[in-house]
Amino acid sequence: MERRSFLKKAAVGASAGAAGLPAMASDTPILNWRLASSFPKSLDTIFGTAELFCNRVKELTEGKLNIRPFAAGEIVPGGQVLDAVQNGTVEIGHTAGYYYYGKDATFAFDTAVPFGLTSRQQTAWMLHGNGMKLMREFYADYNVVNFLGGNTGTQMGGWFRKEIKTLEDLKGLKFRISGFAGKVMAKLGTVPQQIPGGDIYPALEKGTIDAAEWVGPYDDEKLGFYKVAKVYHYPGWWEGGAQLSFYVGKKEWDKLPKLFQQAIEVASFEAHTDMQAKYDAKNPAALGRLLQNKIVLKPFPQPVMDACFKAAQEAFTEEAAKNPKFKKVYDDWVVFRNNQGQWFNVAEQSFARFNMVRALK
Repeated sequence: MERRSFLKKAAVGASAGAAGLPAMASDTPILNWRLASSFPKSLDTIFGTAELFCNRVKELTEGKLNIRPFAAGEIVPGGQVLDAVQNGTVEIGHTAGYYYYGKDATFAFDTAVPFGLTSRQQTAWMLHGNGMKLMREFYADYNVVNFLGGNTGTQMGGWFRKEIKTLEDLKGLKFRISGFAGKVMAKLGTVPQQIPGGDIYPALEKGTIDAAEWVGPYDDEKLGFYKVAKVYHYPGWWEGGAQLSFYVGKKEWDKLPKLFQQAIEVASFEAHTDMQAKYDAKNPAALGRLLQNKIVLKPFPQPVMDACFKAAQEAFTEEAAKNPKFKKVYDDWVVFRNNQGQWFNVAEQSFARFNMVRALK
């Protein structure tokens, strides 16, 4: 499953359209799978990506491979999707790798790490760098085959009861934050809390936590965070381009007919592309509605950003020193990130700095 093969098959599927992949043989078996999602049905962006994927697989296999998506909690809790796929409770899952940071920090590279790649850069690393190769090697230890499962784009910094003005304001703050970012925030005195998306609102409402990050305006509005915390900080420096993934159990994958495997690859690529497009289309209007609800929209102060960046680099160095799997991926990833930064600064950033200022006048 090399990346060039993946792209070739994806291109075939996209160009074929309704015609789909080559016709199924009459004796091709009918399979019924279950997909466990880490997300609630109310989030039509993320859970909707799993629904789109399942529908496309069914279409591409002419109804021979039927995958039914289940929301978080319907089969297993949202944070147990990897385990459910690994132990065969379900054949496939849709989740975020960094939810399993507690098992191994290397999982975070499959989603996002602090001050990391944008969504485009992440996809480039996965498909034309060594990202997919390295992550497939890593996931093999869990008997899982991973596929691209969407990207949110750069996320927001989250909802706070009180504005973050100085580093002192981070100390003792009970903050719902996932993955590697929690380790970085802990270095600055924050108390990170990992809470599934559907449980964030009541925790914030009851004061169990002081702040929470999720994705961005469209999802955050749906989850109602603005009703219980009015300060909306940005950017989410820990998620410059948060990638989701589909996990297929290796044993189940190996039993699939080749055309079914191709259908999964093609459908995952379509779903991956669709998620970012949906967020990009819906976030602007959602932010406008949030502003009408009298939220306070604030960037993180520069000294806070600088301190977080420094803490992130320290956390990378510490983890790489004790975790060979992390170091193997990090060494490749950091070279790719630095090269991307140089290139994007030449064209993308210079264009954005000029064009956005003019367009927004």
